Amino acid sequence: MKRIKIHYLAVLFLTTLTVSAQQADTTAVKTVDSLEVKFEEKAPISKEESAKTVLNIPAIEEKREESKLKDLAEAYTYDSLWIAELHKNASHFKEMYAEVNNSNTAEEYTTDLPTDTLKARLEILNARTPFNIAYNPSLESVIKSFLTRKRGLMEKMLTKSQFYFPLFEQELDSYDVPLEIKYLAIVESALDPRARSRVGATGLWQFMYGTGKEYNLDVSSYVDERRDPINATKAATKYLKRLYAIYNDWDLALAAYNSGPGNVNKAIRRSGGYKNYWNLRQHLPRETAGYVPAFLATMYLFEYAEEHGLKGKKVDRPYFETDTIHVKSILSFEQISKMVGISVEELEVLNPAYKLNIIPKIEGKAYTLRLPLKHVGTFVNNEDAIYAFAKKELESAEKPLPQLVTNNNRTRYKVRSGDYLGKIAERYGVGVSQIKRWNGLRSNNLRVGQRLTIYPRKPVTSNVASTSVKEATAKPVGALPKDPSKIHVVQSGDSLWTISKKYPGISIDNLRKWNGLSSNNLKPGTKLRLCNCSS
Repeated sequence: MKRIKIHYLAVLFLTTLTVSAQQADTTAVKTVDSLEVKFEEKAPISKEESAKTVLNIPAIEEKREESKLKDLAEAYTYDSLWIAELHKNASHFKEMYAEVNNSNTAEEYTTDLPTDTLKARLEILNARTPFNIAYNPSLESVIKSFLTRKRGLMEKMLTKSQFYFPLFEQELDSYDVPLEIKYLAIVESALDPRARSRVGATGLWQFMYGTGKEYNLDVSSYVDERRDPINATKAATKYLKRLYAIYNDWDLALAAYNSGPGNVNKAIRRSGGYKNYWNLRQHLPRETAGYVPAFLATMYLFEYAEEHGLKGKKVDRPYFETDTIHVKSILSFEQISKMVGISVEELEVLNPAYKLNIIPKIEGKAYTLRLPLKHVGTFVNNEDAIYAFAKKELESAEKPLPQLVTNNNRTRYKVRSGDYLGKIAERYGVGVSQIKRWNGLRSNNLRVGQRLTIYPRKPVTSNVASTSVKEATAKPVGALPKDPSKIHVVQSGDSLWTISKKYPGISIDNLRKWNGLSSNNLKPGTKLRLCNCSS
């Protein structure tokens, strides 16, 4: 574990919280145990600057003679600066996700990058990587889009990558996987370990639940190891190597990682047997069609960032040393913060796999708490007192902590007309806030057809749950319009909601009424009218 301890990133885990650095409690810096850390010498920080950047850390009394851990206050100031830097940056996952899914490769962008120069640079990248990097007008468009429309996003990724890439490279090298795969995490999650897609893919490497379980990633109502950078990176590396063994081509392995081997195999058949990604691209799902170009564009911009004037913030100390402690009893981050003298924000950054800010105690499972070495001694010296404090708080709490529910008991619920969160929560014996947390909902708004993950606390007796799902069939309501622009042919993956979003001014109710639909489930190939007309 020495390797992980030394290189574990100080800010491995970005959260969606927006937290500014708090004013320092000068007594905290003096009273909390810490470790002397060797780091590159920097100009001394003024007291005024230090007071603005050090996180406010409460302290507890302890026997100083028992602790052998020491630290430099200036060193911890640097650490706090970088934790604050990550906290104040909101998640960029949605921005990157939208860019990959909606990239317009036909649009032209004005840049100072001549096509001949781009071709020459791509040839250099192709020669030194195992990927099939060849000039393509679509790839040129994506690169120029990133250089213009997403320039700020790429510079933020340059900053964040300094915290994550050392970990990625270590794991990729261990499994003999190309180090350039590290750029995939930017396309997948914008380096946000708490990222969650609309279909439930989670973490830096966007694992679906089933794939995560296949690679032994623990997922429950308390814990989601898909959000743990170390465990998730190991799993992603194994999965990618397995896909490469199937296709013997890294481009196809990436496409299969995104959409599944089944879609790649179908694309090969539909293309007539071609195996070059660019020859298959038109037969792949839309998201995957933009996925590999986005990966190659990201690789190009990182490799030629200096030539394009892309600059992230330079991190002089991209990590600080941490260690783990096996937790013997249930603990909340708030309790640890009070007793050990570390902010909840720091605990969230270092321990993002704990979804509720609670470390559970489950028979047969071992859970660890990661702390800066600065705080390890404080915890160890006061371990019995910490557990006693947590137990007392738990016994006196007005509401008990949430009961652990594993994903073996989970239910996928499809939202129906008339549903609202309170109604669904009552039906399954859970809280509205729990449903929102399990599904990454920021508001109480639901859309018909939306699927929710729920961990029921009581049996569901309503006959609604057992009602068979019928595909929507368009009842005869007159002849279809002759104008093809007023007809939509249902594609695989379409829903009334996604279709309504494609055509401004048309609502889900319009589509139901105009087409005589009795349910929200659509059959691919169905033709839907986009107007209240018959010709």
